[in-house]
Amino acid sequence: MMMKKSGFALVAIILLVALFPSKSIDAKEVISPKREFRAVWIATVNNIDWPSKKGLSIKKQKEEYMKLLNDVKGMGMNAVIVQIKPTADAFYPSKYGPWSEYLTGTQGKNPGYNPLEFMIQEAHKRNLEFHAWFNPYRISMNHKDIKKLSKDHPARKHPDWVLSYGKQLYYDPGIPEVQDFIVDGIMEVVKNYDIDGVHMDDYFYPYKIAGVEFPDNRSYKSYGSKQFANKGDWRRDNVNKLVAKINTSIKNEKSYVKFGISPFGVWRNIADDPSGSNTKAGQTNYDDLYADTRQWIQNGSLDYINPQIYWSIGYKPASFDVLSAWWRKEIAGKPIHLYIGQAAYKINNNSDPAWSNSQEYSKQINLMRNYNDIHGSVHFSLKNLIRNPLGIKNRLMNDLYKSPALIPSMPWLDDTAPKMPKLRNGVHQRSGVQLTVEDQKENDTAYYAVYRFDGKQKGSINSSKYLLMTVRKTSENQVILDKTAKLNKTYTYVVTALDRLHNESVESNTITVK
Repeated sequence: MMMKKSGFALVAIILLVALFPSKSIDAKEVISPKREFRAVWIATVNNIDWPSKKGLSIKKQKEEYMKLLNDVKGMGMNAVIVQIKPTADAFYPSKYGPWSEYLTGTQGKNPGYNPLEFMIQEAHKRNLEFHAWFNPYRISMNHKDIKKLSKDHPARKHPDWVLSYGKQLYYDPGIPEVQDFIVDGIMEVVKNYDIDGVHMDDYFYPYKIAGVEFPDNRSYKSYGSKQFANKGDWRRDNVNKLVAKINTSIKNEKSYVKFGISPFGVWRNIADDPSGSNTKAGQTNYDDLYADTRQWIQNGSLDYINPQIYWSIGYKPASFDVLSAWWRKEIAGKPIHLYIGQAAYKINNNSDPAWSNSQEYSKQINLMRNYNDIHGSVHFSLKNLIRNPLGIKNRLMNDLYKSPALIPSMPWLDDTAPKMPKLRNGVHQRSGVQLTVEDQKENDTAYYAVYRFDGKQKGSINSSKYLLMTVRKTSENQVILDKTAKLNKTYTYVVTALDRLHNESVESNTITVK
């Protein structure tokens, strides 16, 4: 995760402007859609977000994580993307990597419980989607000594798979056995855990070090030189094959599990390709990371793409609005969702004066909401929102994300909604209004959406202002409590049933309660 002139070019810019005319962006006018992907990255590498440090007790680790999820829910989010394999290790018992050192302080040491199982259960209790975040090639963060890895580390069993670059170790992406190993490691999680998505970020081939070539000549000679005269094309093909195979393997096992990638924000600069973005990024996906994001979209290898557009609106080398428009063009007409990665870590820092403006982040969200083909955003990372720079956490809670939102559906994966549930009764109690929802046994309901209207008249459930909450289904006669109901007020309620891919049923009967 990065914390990071030709005539043809002129024609490309003109076309972009024509296709995507600018709209006024008013940070004060918040349009809260009923459906919007609102996610946050929870990074475990170097203990960025969780656990706060190595070696905490099981109780403390669990308490910290539940507190994070409560903050996520309190900010109006509906999904978490949790890093469960940061450095070829694991936050769960695995055949494909040792226990992560970020849990106990010692790589390979059993933490005494299954963190992944716990994390998924707690996320689903709060009706948050759980996307399992994998880093495919990275083996170490700050050393290149294979003997420092735990004795059971697969890299020590297969040293011929390992390359040293900079201060880190990597699996060689050009070796077919490595590609199979990575896919099998991901599928171990897909098969054994109730995840909602598989996620990878921008770390494919490593970010380039000036003057230092990635040392994959041996695998290129063995597997690529006969077919590819250009090593860059071969590297891109390696990544393309990996991405396609992951997607196919996931869908063959569980068709409802989503697959998404959050690449670096720039595919190619317009100076290098007339169809690239009007940017001047120092490194790009295509030329430096060998990640041909355009190819993944065109091949249908992803359910969502989540480019990290970590720059402000109007930033000349790489502007948030320019890049958002470029990515919109790329996904047009394709069965894929576009979410934007937002740089919460930059708020109120000195990298760009725009980030000292308390309105910058809100303007970015409002800009995205102007376009129905941008389906939401993901924030990096959770700790940066919790520390509340320039009041952004308060702004999300009380304004931007004040109304809850349903996650956008993916009809190419499933477009069949559950059958209509029934509201059996509504009772006013001292603690609020208690509703009982009766559901059909054959329904594939994952959760319920509760809509509340003031008075005795029902309005439209298409408006986000009436969506009160979502509640995970736990029984066929679900009891739901509205703790926000006020004394001496009359409310009318309806509920809908939604499956795990967020297809929504017809609304139930109405119940009016005083």
